[in-house]
Amino acid sequence: MRTFGGIWPALVTPFTAEDEVDAPALRRLVEHLIGKQVDGFYVCGSTGQGLAMTVAERKQVLEVVVEQVRGRVPVIAHVGAVAVREAVALARHAETAGADGVSSVLLPQYSDARSTRAYYATLAGAVPSLPLLVYVFGGPLDAVALMRNLMEIPNVAGVKYTGPNMYELRHLIELRTEGWTVFAGMDEQSLFGAMQGSSGHIGSTLNLMPGAYREMRRCVLSGDLARGHELQMRVNHVTAVLIAAGFHGALKEALRILGLDCGQPRLPGLPFPADQASQLRARLATVGFQALAEL
Repeated sequence: MRTFGGIWPALVTPFTAEDEVDAPALRRLVEHLIGKQVDGFYVCGSTGQGLAMTVAERKQVLEVVVEQVRGRVPVIAHVGAVAVREAVALARHAETAGADGVSSVLLPQYSDARSTRAYYATLAGAVPSLPLLVYVFGGPLDAVALMRNLMEIPNVAGVKYTGPNMYELRHLIELRTEGWTVFAGMDEQSLFGAMQGSSGHIGSTLNLMPGAYREMRRCVLSGDLARGHELQMRVNHVTAVLIAAGFHGALKEALRILGLDCGQPRLPGLPFPADQASQLRARLATVGFQALAEL
């Protein structure tokens, strides 16, 4: 089964002022990030607000991304949905559209190990030729037990682990030695995920500063951990500013600073107040955002 690695933005979905998918803005964002040498795209996940979009919109977004990428980097489509039929339909569409893999978050409705396995088995069985990455979003869940329960499904190829527990992340990495992808997904811990041996990193602020995260991974490989730690602390200052300002809206406002107007988020994300834009820009300037974005 194909494996993946490197620095992947959890791609933002741009919306117009009329709250429609903004395809031209999406193409510009993809092209900008390819110019920054990202290694792939994770589409319609939490950052991309896939669960806040209709099935038709999610299909549209994936088609635009795959078309714009033109095979230069791999694309993984997040296809998770409460309605299993919708998840299956999205997975089959991803295969037809040319995605390189699919992924699904573990939805809160699935609290039983047997129903969880049935969900992922159904999804994997719909696209047996595509690798499926389980998306574990931290919390009290035993991620290692979950993946042990799922890893015998033939095309379950790994996990996107968004959590701070590096001990648990390492155990996920050690579950299999071949054909196994484990992406770290917590931006604030990217360096430490790389030190544990993660395949790569998928994250929200990689829409803004992918070069800084790429440099962190290079520092781990070269043994320059002091430089890597310095970069991690610097990007964490930016992340803290965004969180304090209302993350989803502030993330899109930060993209606007870079000349990439991606509109406003959808609920449950809140629009960024226009009268606070100058204040956010000043705070981002104080923590060196522009220099990090330019790496």
